[in-house]
Amino acid sequence: MAKLLYHITMSLDGFVAGPADDMTWLGGLHAGPNPVVERVLGEIGAVLMGHRTYAPATTAEGEVYGGRWRGPIFVVTRDAKPSPGFTLIEDLDEAVARASAAAGDGYVAVLGPATARRCLEAGHLDEVLVHVAPILLGDGVRLFDHPGGTRVRLDPVELSSAGPIGNCWYRVA
Repeated sequence: MAKLLYHITMSLDGFVAGPADDMTWLGGLHAGPNPVVERVLGEIGAVLMGHRTYAPATTAEGEVYGGRWRGPIFVVTRDAKPSPGFTLIEDLDEAVARASAAAGDGYVAVLGPATARRCLEAGHLDEVLVHVAPILLGDGVRLFDHPGGTRVRLDPVELSSAGPIGNCWYRVA
């Protein structure tokens, strides 16, 4: 049975994108191989993302995992135009079910903070893997943003580092 894994890189001050969804800050940060990334890439059976992650992913520069992973990609959206290699689905529960079926016993990698938050709220999210980068952005899109506050307990699965990158892997309690 597939597990949903929120998989993302975050700045040390908690941002996953800069202002206006800028992702250029990631350039050059991953200076060497990261065994955790290599392992998880081999365990991903499908990807689930929202419309804000979908638009850049359809460009040559924005391929999922920099083109290092190939497989079924499901997009939760109501207003995007279809693109080859992506399955667009309006309903979150249906998208999760289809991505999970496609992933088999592997992971469904959830990309994008809004989609991950929605999966968590719906009780679908199983694990969180955050790669903490040695940079301070000061502003942008937070890893987890829920106005009014929400406490989510996480149990550690694996904590490690690969060069300057910290790997923080947790199970949703």
